[in-house]
Amino acid sequence: MKTFQNKRGLRKTCILLALLLITSVVMSACWGKDKDAEDTYKEVSGGVAENGDGGTGTSSDETDEKEQKIMGPTLDEIKERGYIIMGLDDTFAPMGFRDKQNNLVGFDVDLAKEVFKRAEIELKLQPIDWSMKETELNTGKIDVIWNGYTITPGRKEQVDFTKPYLTNKQIIVTMAGSGVDKREDLAGKKVAIQSESSAIDAVEAYPDVVKTFDGGKPVLFATNDKALMDLEVGRSDAVVGDEVYVRYYIKQKGKEKYKIAKEDFGDEEYGIGFRKTNGDLLKLIDDVLDKMREDGSYDEIYNKWFSDN
Repeated sequence: MKTFQNKRGLRKTCILLALLLITSVVMSACWGKDKDAEDTYKEVSGGVAENGDGGTGTSSDETDEKEQKIMGPTLDEIKERGYIIMGLDDTFAPMGFRDKQNNLVGFDVDLAKEVFKRAEIELKLQPIDWSMKETELNTGKIDVIWNGYTITPGRKEQVDFTKPYLTNKQIIVTMAGSGVDKREDLAGKKVAIQSESSAIDAVEAYPDVVKTFDGGKPVLFATNDKALMDLEVGRSDAVVGDEVYVRYYIKQKGKEKYKIAKEDFGDEEYGIGFRKTNGDLLKLIDDVLDKMREDGSYDEIYNKWFSDN
């Protein structure tokens, strides 16, 4: 009996030791996970928990330096590197677009080439997403927006403009025989417009007209040519767009297929957009354009692209 009791006591002792060992292993594992989690947080957050100001550990001087780099180069830095980057929509004929050989051509392209040739700065053309144009400029990815860029109060808050160099209208185009002649004739119609274009501002200046559109608002497209193609297949009833573009487009397609309404959505002016930190560059371009107007070279380029329109 005594031997049996000793064996039973030994068994209990072994069980207790095993339980203690398991508990120790589990606690050790949990503690290790907590520590790993803490280390991971510090690595991902960059030590945010240890930064008393709740920041990322970057000093104000470093932040200012990054902001200066984001704003892009100065005129002196552009001259030193030897080239300037011009952002444009490569579907916006005749201002800037691709010809049959895929070369970038157009009125703005020719004008810019002559301007920067005289300024002794190499021109690099950079097609961009037009809806992101101000962001592309103010993050330094391009140095100038030059492509039928309408001067508007909203855009003036984001960029500085040269003096106007070309006038334009926001016109209404439909397929022939539509019967649309006035803004009020767009009631119940699907009206197509390029996204982030000045046509939107022009149309929204007539809220009583816009609310009569089919759906109570225009249908937006990435480019003007996509809006016009939608019109041609009958999904849209009208397009509001830049006169310089629309007239050039329908001339290529056949004027007899389209109709331009007698009323429009107002006059506007094109300017060249620069970062607000590049006033000296803006003045340089304005001065060169003034000289081109005086010597007749501006008119030569204008007549090349617009004499038939």
